[in-house]
Amino acid sequence: MGYFSGDHGDGFPFDGRGGVFAHAFGPGDGRIHFDADEDWTDGARPNMIDMVSVAVHEIGHVLGLAHKSVEDAIMFPYMAYNTVKTTLRQDDLDGIKALYGS
Repeated sequence: MGYFSGDHGDGFPFDGRGGVFAHAFGPGDGRIHFDADEDWTDGARPNMIDMVSVAVHEIGHVLGLAHKSVEDAIMFPYMAYNTVKTTLRQDDLDGIKALYGS
């Protein structure tokens, strides 16, 4: 886990503030990278990204979950500034159960 800017050697360069906030690699690798150019915070603050919300989403990828089209799911691919999104929704739970059993 770490904070990186631009091309940082993994084939998935960051694009600066306001684009991709983070990315992660699936089971067997487990790396999580955060874009160092973002304005990170703990909680909901104007023009800032909640670190915990993004981390929960990226941990989903580390567990093997893909993006979902359900907007309130943790695994929805887009996160807004000034937002906290840390509660697993049924879609997230169903994905975990499908991968690891109930």
